[in-house]
Amino acid sequence: MDTKAEVEDGRDKKTTLVKKCLLCTGDMLHLDTLLQEQWWVLQLLVWGLRGVTRVILANNPLSGVLIMAALFWDSPWQGVLGSVGVLCSTLTAIITGQDRFEVRGGLHGFNGMLVSLLMGVFSSAGDWYWPLLIPACLGSATCVLLFSSLSPLLDRWDLPVAVFPFNLTIVLFLLCNGPQHPYFPRHWAVPPGAEDVNATQLSILQFLQGIPLGVGNIYGCSALGPSLLILGAVLLYSPLLAIHALLGSAIGALAGLSMGVRHSCLYTGLSGFNGALGCMVVGGLFFTFSWRTHLFAIASAFFSAYMDIALSNLLGTVGLPACSWGATIVGTLMMLMTGTLKAYRIPTGQVKSPEQNLRSQNQWEAGSPSDRESTDV
Repeated sequence: MDTKAEVEDGRDKKTTLVKKCLLCTGDMLHLDTLLQEQWWVLQLLVWGLRGVTRVILANNPLSGVLIMAALFWDSPWQGVLGSVGVLCSTLTAIITGQDRFEVRGGLHGFNGMLVSLLMGVFSSAGDWYWPLLIPACLGSATCVLLFSSLSPLLDRWDLPVAVFPFNLTIVLFLLCNGPQHPYFPRHWAVPPGAEDVNATQLSILQFLQGIPLGVGNIYGCSALGPSLLILGAVLLYSPLLAIHALLGSAIGALAGLSMGVRHSCLYTGLSGFNGALGCMVVGGLFFTFSWRTHLFAIASAFFSAYMDIALSNLLGTVGLPACSWGATIVGTLMMLMTGTLKAYRIPTGQVKSPEQNLRSQNQWEAGSPSDRESTDV
C-alpha cells in the first residue's frame, strides 16, 4: 500500500510540474490577472514584453525576455533601440488614450520597436549614435497614431493592422535621408537581383544556416546564436508556430535561389524572413490548423518571398528596402480570400496561440455569422 501511494504521489508531482511548465507557454493570460494589483511599472514591463513578441506574431512575456536577450547578445545598441521603441510607443498609446486591452496585449508596441530597430540597421553613423534616439522616439509615436487611424478602416473587413504603420513610417524616414545626410546618414539598400558575381558553387552549409537566420532577420538580427534564441522564444509560445517559421524561412530561401538572388541574401537570411512571416500568418495563427491551411501556408510563404524579391528590386532602385511589405500584403490578401480558406478564418479579436485555436476548431468552423462579427483590432 505504501509503495502504491508513493507511485501515485510521484505521478501527481510530475503532473503538477507539467502543468506549471505549461503555464509559461501560450498567451499567459493568467499573468494579467495576477498583475492587476501590482505596481504599474511592472505591468508596463509586461505590456512592453508582449509588444516585443508581437513582432514575430507571438504573445508571451517570457518569450519577450528571450528575444530581448537575443537582441542585446547580437548588438547592445540594437537592444537599446528596440527597448526605446517599444517603450515609447506603449507610453504614447497610454497618453493618447488608446484601447486598454490593445495596450495590455502589446498591440501598440511592436510597430514602434520595428521602426527603431530598422533605423539602427540602416544607419551608417555607427553604434551608439545617440541623436538617432530622436527619430526613433518620433517614429515609434507615429506608429501609434497610424495604428489608431487604420484600425477603424481595416476593422470593417475584420483585418489586423499588422505592420502597416511600421512599413509606412520606416519608408518615409528613409526617403527623407540619404547616404550624405548631415545628421542621420543611412546605407543604400542594394536590390537582391542587382548584378553581382555569385560564387560559382553554392555553399550548402551557409545556405542551411540562412534558414534560422531568416527567423532572426525579422528583428534585423543576422547572427546565428541570437537567431536560434529568437526561434526558441517562438517555440516557447507555440511549437506549431515555430515549425511554420522555420518552414517559411526555408521556402523563402528556395524562392530566392530560384530567382538567382545574391548568395549573400541567402546566407544572411534576408531571403527567408518574409516567407517565415507569411507562413506563420496562415499556418495556425489567423486560421485554424489543418492540412488545407498548411498547404495554404506553404503557398503564402512562396508568394511572400517572391513579392519581397519583386518589391526589393523595385524599391532598391531608389535605395529603399522592401522591409516586410511582401508578407504584409500577401497575408492580408489571404485573409480576404473566400471559399475553403474562409471557413478556417478566426475573428481577429479572438486570435490566440495556434494550439488554443486548434482546440477551438469546432467552434470556429461551425460558428454562425454573428460569431464572426468584426472585433477590435
